[in-house]
Amino acid sequence: MTSTSESPTPLLNTVLDEIGAEIVSGAIETGQRFTLQDICVRFDISRTVAREAMRALEQLGMVSSSRRVGITVLPLSEWSVFDQSIINWRLACEASQKKQLNSLNQLRLAIEPIAARMAATESTEEEREEILELAERLHELEMKPSRRVGEELATDLRFHSMVLHASGNEMFAALTPSLLSMLKGKSVFGSEKRNPIAGTAHLHQELARAIAEQRPDEAETIARSILDEARASAGAKA
Repeated sequence: MTSTSESPTPLLNTVLDEIGAEIVSGAIETGQRFTLQDICVRFDISRTVAREAMRALEQLGMVSSSRRVGITVLPLSEWSVFDQSIINWRLACEASQKKQLNSLNQLRLAIEPIAARMAATESTEEEREEILELAERLHELEMKPSRRVGEELATDLRFHSMVLHASGNEMFAALTPSLLSMLKGKSVFGSEKRNPIAGTAHLHQELARAIAEQRPDEAETIARSILDEARASAGAKA
């Protein structure tokens, strides 16, 4: 049994990630039941660590627990699907990856064009300047890829994050991690590992200018075009 004097955090994360991933993949099926003792034995951990892991899964809506029946796996409809852990598990799972990417893409299509429209009228001067600078850097990176691993993706994530925050809508801003999980997922697991911005840098520049020049109609249209082109590109490479 693992010593309780050791920090439980690494163990907790390991157990949580493994069980969460197995629920997502279906290896642990909806309706399946198990006990804290089962977890203790399987991972050779204390009841304290097992209990914390199950509590975390309960908070995610993935399991329920009771003294009489133990721990029961809940269906997808009960999960906290905006939680970053669940999104990451679904993206990492081959069986659910495509559906998760489609769901994130549809969410982006519903929100980002409206956020771009709002950014054109609600953004501050500092936000508009940063969006322009990021768009210019994306163009440079498309022409001459960086030697720094991941700079293209990091810059693209920052650009889209800035547009969402510049909208002035705190709820759009709060959804940023979930919305941008699609970009991360496609780059890590999908077909855009080498160049996540290929073919769209010019559209990012046009969007940045539309926002800076306070042209909301054009900003919305261009933002939608970026998403449509990215979706078409992903479909062609699938």
